[in-house]
This record gives sequence, structure tokens and C-alpha cells, in this order.
Amino acid sequence: MKSLKLIGLAFGASLALSSATFAQDVTVAVAGPMTGGESAFGRQMKNGAEMAVADINAAGGVNGKKLALNAEDDACDPKQARSIAEKIAGAKIPFVAGHFCSSSSIPASEAYADGNVLQITPASTNPLFTERKLWNVARVCGRDDQQGLIAAQYIAKNYKGKNIAILNDKTTYGKGLADETKKALNKAGITEKMYESYNKGDKDFNAIVSRLKKDNVELVYVGGYHQEAGLILRQMRDQGMKTVLMSGDALADKEYASITGPAGEGTLFTFGPDPRNKPTAKKIVEAFKAKGIDPEGYTLYTYAALQVWTQAVKKAGTTDAKKVMETIKAGKWDTVLGPIEIDAKGDLKQIDYVVYKWDAKGNYAELGAKGS
Repeated sequence: MKSLKLIGLAFGASLALSSATFAQDVTVAVAGPMTGGESAFGRQMKNGAEMAVADINAAGGVNGKKLALNAEDDACDPKQARSIAEKIAGAKIPFVAGHFCSSSSIPASEAYADGNVLQITPASTNPLFTERKLWNVARVCGRDDQQGLIAAQYIAKNYKGKNIAILNDKTTYGKGLADETKKALNKAGITEKMYESYNKGDKDFNAIVSRLKKDNVELVYVGGYHQEAGLILRQMRDQGMKTVLMSGDALADKEYASITGPAGEGTLFTFGPDPRNKPTAKKIVEAFKAKGIDPEGYTLYTYAALQVWTQAVKKAGTTDAKKVMETIKAGKWDTVLGPIEIDAKGDLKQIDYVVYKWDAKGNYAELGAKGS
């Protein structure tokens, strides 16, 4: 009986020690579309965050504490994103890497600001995210007014005198990107033959495709996500059209190629210089590949968001969101993306976009920086 009592006491002590250790962990969050049409990008973000947390902990953690990761699903739904943000703020989590969709990041950022949560998005490109003078927001990606300009420069150089159409899915991201591209094209003296909207989630684009065919459109720019862009491309090919489809960074996932098949060959899109090819990412890329993961798209951007926050916390000596953000904006941070500096708004001080092309085998490669 005595030995059982001792075992019980030892077990209780073990539990108490375990709880004490857990209580000392610093919980951080990653939030994005873990389900729904953009779940491929949610997986990228989660993969990046998990690897970053594991690597940070293996290197000794942050200010003597280990990190614990909380992953939240917003399904790219603004209301769900706001609800998640309130949950994260209520749990007093000091940092979130998220969200993916601009329509989620923007409403969530307000709840984070109220709840003293620092937010770095790896992927939300709408300018409004950093234009509202919120103290708590930053991004490690570019903006739509930057990638829209690069797309327009490419189109103006390679499709001058051709019939151009611009489509958008009415979302914060899609319409914002289409509008920025249109603005830059019009400024360059090119007027689109057609400007049309569709609804995110639509499957049948034959009416739009018929109009593109009637107008002899040679390049269609799609401000929207990879699911719909892939269907538009397939339905153009079904109608015998050879029209080139161009879009933004939401095509940076192999799921686009799985939708289009070989028909996706020649599709163009803008995205930052591929971080997988950077010397600063070599070891991390090898570690991902050893796990059977291709760190494409926004995987390494999410990893970088964790790196920036962690380094700033160490320098500030605290996880207090406001002090850490002040530190972030005053410093220069070494990441898998290379050195990063954040301006007063929360934007990258330097960003380049690149035009990519999909091939028939389901891979994409750079055509060159600045639309060349």
C-alpha cells in the first residue's frame, strides 16, 4: 500500500512538473485556410510554421522558453477569421503568422490590435492591410500595387496591340489585384477589351469564355484564386481558344497544375523570387524535402515570419507585442528569404516580383524579374 502511495505521489509530481514546463511555453499561432478552396495555401503556411517552431526550439527556444504552435482555420472566410482572431487574442497569444486571404487578414487585424496581438502575414497582398495605420500589422510579402505593376509591364512589353481582358472574383484580393493591374495598364496606354467579374466558387465560365472568344482576346488577366483560374483556362481550351491566362501569386501551388493538367502549360503569374532557390534557404529546403515536403508558395514566407518575430523578441527581451513591433520596424532580420526590413507601415522596404510560367509537366519557372 505504501509503495502504491509513493508511486501515486511520484506520478503526481511528474504531472505537476509537466504542467509547469508547459505553462512556461510561449504559444504562437498560424492562421489560414486549412479547409476550403484555398486549403493548399493553408497547408503551406502550417508546414512553414511547424518547421520554424521545431527549428527555433531545437536552437534553444526564445528567451529561455520553448514555443508551442496553435493552428487555426479561417477557410478564407472574413467572419471566421474575425472569430479566430478574437479567440487568439482572448488566449493572450502574443503573435500570429497569418492570414492568407486579404479578406481574412484585414478584419482579423482589428481584433488583434484590440487584443494586443502582433500579426505578420506571409501572404496577404492587398495594400489596405498596412494602409490603416494599425500598430500591430506587418507582412513579409509584397503588395498588389507592386505585383500588378509588374504584370502590367510584362503585358505592355509582350502584348502591345493585342486584345486584353481583365477578370476578377470580387474578393478583396482578386478585385484589388485586377484593379491595380488595370490601373498600371491604362497608365501605360493600354485599354482592356473587356473587364468582367465572376463569383469566387463559380464552376461554369462558358458565358465569359464565349465573350473572350468573340472579342478575340489573346491574353486574359485573372484577379482571383487558382481554383477558378484553372477552370477558366480549361474551359477556354474546351472552346478551342489558345488565349494566354495570366494571374497573381495565388497560382503558386501545384494544385493549379492538377486542375488544368497539361493544358496549363504557358500560364503566367507573378510571385516573389522563388525562395527555394536562395542560398539563405538551402538547409531549410533540404530539411523540408527530407520530410517529403516541397516548400513551395508561401511555406518559406511563413517560416520567415516566425524568424522575424523570434529575433525581435530576443532583441527586445520580451514578447510584449507593442515593444516587439517597435523592435521589428527598427531592425534588420536574417531570414530564409534573405535580409528583411519592415517600414513604418509594416511593409517590406524592398520587394521584387517575378513573372513565372507553368510548363506541361506541372512545374513553374521564372521568366525574369520586373516583367522581363
